[in-house]
Amino acid sequence: MYSYLDKKEKLEEMIRDAVKQGVCIAFSGGVDSSVLVAAACREQRRSGGTVFAVLFDTFLHSKGDEAEAKRVAVECGADFAVIPVNELDNPAILDNPVDRCYQCKKFLFTRLKRFAEEHRCAVVMDGTNFDDLNVYRPGIRALSELGIVSPLKEAAFTKAEVRKLAKDYGVSTAEKPSNSCLATRLPYGEQLDPQVLGRIADGESYLTDLGFQPVRLRLHGRVARIEVWPEQFPLFLNMREDITARLKELGFTYITLDAEGFRSGSMDL
Repeated sequence: MYSYLDKKEKLEEMIRDAVKQGVCIAFSGGVDSSVLVAAACREQRRSGGTVFAVLFDTFLHSKGDEAEAKRVAVECGADFAVIPVNELDNPAILDNPVDRCYQCKKFLFTRLKRFAEEHRCAVVMDGTNFDDLNVYRPGIRALSELGIVSPLKEAAFTKAEVRKLAKDYGVSTAEKPSNSCLATRLPYGEQLDPQVLGRIADGESYLTDLGFQPVRLRLHGRVARIEVWPEQFPLFLNMREDITARLKELGFTYITLDAEGFRSGSMDL
């Protein structure tokens, strides 16, 4: 079993080799990709090279992340770029198939590889970590097929260790909760309707503003199932009338609080 320091040494060696060739990192502003950008920029300052932190401006991800992502990239010293892309232009994901994540990753990272080639970067990276291997992540297969490098996974960094490394590097997003694409709020096989996804995004934004972080609004027909940490149940119940009223204004008919609380990938069960 490798120690944290062993993993850190392996990660930094992989980053060192990549930066020499020019590296393009799929960057969301979350802790995983921020760690990669921070590590790459540390190496760039030592020995030169090229580091691009590239954000996908997509329909299925939060629009509020770009300003924070740019701030983190600038803090680290990376070149920041944005690739606008609408995943719903890909007909393979419109019905939210079980392999949606695979189809979506292939769609997005094909464009990122094109960007990397245009900017003479030989290595494209993403922030998949070792814990992602223990949950349903069909997108990992797409990354492998496209030759995308996942240093955190290869160095066996767990999510907890990634957060520790982020603190060691002084990354400001070390404690930022994980997020996921809006399609994960709907059951597999249900059409990805832009208006429905927009209402879900508005509902989650409202709940986040109330202090629920992380939060998921999963939609089952006319039922909105809310996931928050169990310790936040009392706060939710204290505000239930206001929450219910606002979510009904957004078009949700029945509002429920999931007794199991927040958990990633609950639609995969």
